[in-house]
Amino acid sequence: MNLLKLFGAFLAIGGVAFGGGYAVLPLLQRMIVDDRAWLTMTTFVDMIAISQITPGPIAINSATFIGYQTTGSILGAAIATTGVITMPALLVGIVAYHSDKFRHSATAGRVLKGLRPALIGLIFASVFLVARTAIIDWFGPILIALYVALLAKWKVHPVLVVLLSGIVGIVIYYII
Repeated sequence: MNLLKLFGAFLAIGGVAFGGGYAVLPLLQRMIVDDRAWLTMTTFVDMIAISQITPGPIAINSATFIGYQTTGSILGAAIATTGVITMPALLVGIVAYHSDKFRHSATAGRVLKGLRPALIGLIFASVFLVARTAIIDWFGPILIALYVALLAKWKVHPVLVVLLSGIVGIVIYYII
């Protein structure tokens, strides 16, 4: 694995990672799974799960995971992570420095309003892309409905849903 290519890929991803980790998943999937074949789709879905249960932003956790998986080294993990945070850090610095201009800019407000629907679309695309690989049997859609209901209707804490899903996974895929 060429470390410069790894850094460049994650620098590009970080440069357009607007909307948070879920919004960046389609781009990660396209660049890492489809275009470069650095991960299989199954490993990519596992990476999302691991990135969810570890502390920190999903984009950074994903970069660290992919960097390590593709190089087998901590250096690869560090390079991918550095790549994905470089552009956002620079952009935040620029925006912070010019915050008064951005706060009162009608153009900046319009750009942000224009980005919102795209971000929702990216998040829904992430759900679709992950579901195609993650749903492997008839239990999957039932469990998704259950977890959505627990989170949205009954307001169960997400940590409890994650713990429950692990227990359910053990029961369904090991015991049964």
